[in-house]
Amino acid sequence: MTSIDTKSLNLPAGPETPYDINTTDESFPIIADYIAEYGNFTLIKPVSRGNNTILINAPDAVKAILVKNHENYKKGPGFERVKMLLGNGIIVSDGAFWRRQRRLIQPAFSRKCIDGLAKKMQKANQVWLQRWTEKAEKSELLDVSSETSELSLEIILRCLFSDDMDKLIEQEGKNPFEILTYDLARDMQFVLKFRALKSLVQQLMDERRESSTRYDDFLEAFMETKDKETGEGMTDKEIIDEVMTLIIAGHETGATTLNWAWYLLSQNPAEEKKLQDEADKVISGDIPTFEEVGNMPFSRQVIEEALRLYPPVWLYSRTAIVDDKVCGYDIPAGTNIFFAPYYLHRHPDFWDEPEAFKPDRFLPEEIKKRHKFAFIPFSAGPRRCIGDYFSIVEMQIHLGTMAKKFKLEYVADEKGVELDPQVNLRSKNSIMMKLSKR
Repeated sequence: MTSIDTKSLNLPAGPETPYDINTTDESFPIIADYIAEYGNFTLIKPVSRGNNTILINAPDAVKAILVKNHENYKKGPGFERVKMLLGNGIIVSDGAFWRRQRRLIQPAFSRKCIDGLAKKMQKANQVWLQRWTEKAEKSELLDVSSETSELSLEIILRCLFSDDMDKLIEQEGKNPFEILTYDLARDMQFVLKFRALKSLVQQLMDERRESSTRYDDFLEAFMETKDKETGEGMTDKEIIDEVMTLIIAGHETGATTLNWAWYLLSQNPAEEKKLQDEADKVISGDIPTFEEVGNMPFSRQVIEEALRLYPPVWLYSRTAIVDDKVCGYDIPAGTNIFFAPYYLHRHPDFWDEPEAFKPDRFLPEEIKKRHKFAFIPFSAGPRRCIGDYFSIVEMQIHLGTMAKKFKLEYVADEKGVELDPQVNLRSKNSIMMKLSKR
């Protein structure tokens, strides 16, 4: 174990007691305590990791590390857990391999491609609209947490596999990926179950190569993409790793954010009414078209404010490759850097009434006033989440569809609403709603 010589370097203050930060409910309040006591930079000695940690809660440092000098930082602690689950997909890969993969899959996330995929999002929401209508007519309580999880999974699977998903359901007797909606532990047992599903992706790829049918989905795009520099495509393993990455990332971002968005709207009737009014004005049919989504700015503001208050990825890390200096502090090679968007998004220097739900924070004129890197739900710089636009469109279609038809009223119980800060920031218990037709 190597510890930084604090006498020879300009390092931030920090606690004497060593601690290893992790994406756990134990670390969540400890990080808050560090920020409260030491401010925007906290030096933390390691317990089992090789080098010290610096916890950062400053937008200028976010810009310096994730944007200006991003090549000096690789993935940090915690990503080894993700790698066990996803393989070497774009979330966990580094260096030249990551740059190649990003180049290869970037075209699949263009505005034109998302326009095509929006039809699959609309089809899924049509099914959910019928489900919610039946529940409203029967006065059944709506488990928003489960509903948004199942919907988000349905959307990402259809955008990946199109109607091939029906083949898998018939073959397996159920949706083989449904473990994502009910097995929330994300422990080794889950990892083994999820990794076993890679064989199904390989099966679909093999079948497609024997067929003349073309598909408008991510899997087809990944299979056909070629590197402009070498003319080579991805290997089957590389494709599968990216598919599995997209299933996890695409499902959990949409599911958790929509869950929190409906809860926040239920607690803020004036903002809910604004969303309903926008849906009534813009949406011509039952489901917003891709073009109509572009005319629904308030729905996007609602999503961004939900992402501010409850960012799905609430903590992530980097490790310095060579020595650096950031905001006056020395960052020796090997230092582990942690950012906690949950706390940065509540920083009182950058957010007025940081605990309040105020979607108008994301009006264009308000965004211009604020430090660009005070809001990083999708990270920042070259490694910013490749699926951010896809995710926003998916959520706008859902919110617009349901806001036009329903009012959701939170039903409190003895458990209340609690955070579950694991790899993703979920609600510990299901959020229940009374659903009524407008």
